[in-house]
Amino acid sequence: MNNPFANPAFSMAALTAAINILPNRYGRLEELNLMPEKPVRQRQIVVEEMNGVLNLLPTLPPGSPGTVGLRGKRKLRSFVVPHIPHDDVVLPEEVQGIRAFGSETEIESVAAVVARHLETMRNKHAITLEHLRMGALKGVILDADGSVLVDLFDAFEIEQTTIDFPFSNDKADVKGACIALLAAIEENLKGEFSTGVHVLCSQEFFAALTHHPTVKTAYANWQNGLVLINDVRKGFTFGGVTFEEYRGKAVHAVGEKTLVRRFIAAGEAHAFPLGTIDTFGTYFAPADFNETVNTLGQPLYAKQEPRKFDRGTDLHTQSNPLPMCHRPGVLVKLTAA
Repeated sequence: MNNPFANPAFSMAALTAAINILPNRYGRLEELNLMPEKPVRQRQIVVEEMNGVLNLLPTLPPGSPGTVGLRGKRKLRSFVVPHIPHDDVVLPEEVQGIRAFGSETEIESVAAVVARHLETMRNKHAITLEHLRMGALKGVILDADGSVLVDLFDAFEIEQTTIDFPFSNDKADVKGACIALLAAIEENLKGEFSTGVHVLCSQEFFAALTHHPTVKTAYANWQNGLVLINDVRKGFTFGGVTFEEYRGKAVHAVGEKTLVRRFIAAGEAHAFPLGTIDTFGTYFAPADFNETVNTLGQPLYAKQEPRKFDRGTDLHTQSNPLPMCHRPGVLVKLTAA
């Protein structure tokens, strides 16, 4: 009897290409293109920190020897790329009735069943990657169970900057807090380029911001009252900073219970620079397959093999991502004081 899964259309390369083509329905950070993909060949990355020294170059007469560049101190930090596997199964009942020996439409029908499974699996990987990237923006990358995978502040031996926004005081200088935020990020860019500062806010922080008298009045005057009829949660600029409400969350199973984890805690917000050159990135390591040894990593991998006694087909997917901020000093935490 013909086994459709023996067709090259279901090989590791074909399934990996298919799962990477499927649309990603999760991820505001993916939409912002804040952390571009950086494929690597190893399961471990090394980040080199160099405290460069920037000097003004003097003018010299023609023919004079050039000034000699000063070398900064270098530090190497090693990070292990997390391994995230996820499995599913295609049962015979799902392809029952479409098995036809030698039929070209058979492969197409089975492929549609596999594609449905891959889409569900891809969405789970996508929300997981969003969670990891949000952790990189906060400076502490957490696993699904809440344990710490990478603490960037400990790794780079710095303290996170926290700025309180005094929303409880109707006459507080919110714009002054924004200026302090801009100064803190610009100070820690250390020569890096940036086009602006963006803030992802919890719904509580965003509501307190937009209802504060000074912010509400300024925004209403700026937009000629459009704030009363438009949804500005996708972002508006005040004091040189763009604020956006972020409601990212995911369900995590703990034993027989399920917990909903918000990616940003209530009353908090997290600021970061946009338009940087190499401050952010997402490293993807290769899968642990024979075929992928010493190859550049891809965002997702998929593979299939028959179950025992041919009672279905197991689908295996995996991703090996490590979102990274190379300058964690630019990650500023905001609190609604």
